[in-house]
Amino acid sequence: MTNASKPQSGRLLHLGLLRFTGPDSSSFLQGQVSNDTRRLSAGDPLLAAYSNPQGRVLAVMHLLPHSSGIAAILPSELVPPTLDRLRKFVLRAKVQMEDAGDALHVSGHHGADALRSAGLAVPRDGKGYVEQDGIGVGLVRRDSDRYWVIGAAEKLAQHRLAGDPRQADQIERDWRLADIRGGLPQIYLGTAEAFVAQMLNLDLLDGISFSKGCYTGQEIIARTQHLGRIKRRLYRLQLPRGDWRVGQSVRLNDGRSGRLVEVVPSGESFEALAVLGVQAADSGEAELSSSGATSSSGAASSSGAASSSGALSSIAASELPLPYTL
Repeated sequence: MTNASKPQSGRLLHLGLLRFTGPDSSSFLQGQVSNDTRRLSAGDPLLAAYSNPQGRVLAVMHLLPHSSGIAAILPSELVPPTLDRLRKFVLRAKVQMEDAGDALHVSGHHGADALRSAGLAVPRDGKGYVEQDGIGVGLVRRDSDRYWVIGAAEKLAQHRLAGDPRQADQIERDWRLADIRGGLPQIYLGTAEAFVAQMLNLDLLDGISFSKGCYTGQEIIARTQHLGRIKRRLYRLQLPRGDWRVGQSVRLNDGRSGRLVEVVPSGESFEALAVLGVQAADSGEAELSSSGATSSSGAASSSGAASSSGALSSIAASELPLPYTL
């Protein structure tokens, strides 16, 4: 997507769905994710982190209150390990969880015009989620004009919301680039357990409740917030040509270093989100090997990112503005 082109909307094949059903679904998730799941009952879509006990984020989820159960949108590659891990904590809770990727498809839409043309209602008057004929429409963020659309494949096809399958790669790139420009983080296999929620700016994106009570990783996340020691943050960058990948370690010319969280080609360069030290002296912990794991949605390692000795060489990246204040 370039500034002059219209982004493509349609099914997002890189994303999957977990579905939670049963009377204890909301309370079970309340003890697992960073946001207050009681808000789902009021029709609010939620952004939340699912973390390990050490406060390191395993997955970033977008939760929607679909009529068939709470739907959690996350990268397809994270659905199996997240499902396996969550099942260990069910105990006596009356909740069932499943990979709902076959039953429900995820589409992403830029702007509401196509949704209205398809005969669907869109969230308005302060609401973040509406549902019609089993098709759920949720705002990605309250201040955005992007929408999640989830529903059975045949229903999305009937409403012409699945997009052109021949454009699947472009649809994914446009959606991920819009996430980058919106400062919305994503976690893939290559970055799982690498960051605390605040490093991903989730406290600035209404992705953390600091009043809901205990959940997995809450102690570390709360301590980080209240001590005011957030030494690494998510920044938006423009990178030169290269073979960049999610999870790759980078060092900027200003001395800050960190890891790429998301990266997408944009014109002759790349746009990216990266967790970097707020100051160069604070970024040492983020300097990991540039041979780190590659996400299925990433590319090969960047040429010239590491010297023959394994030390990171500086790159001429430009910092781009985020739509919110750090």
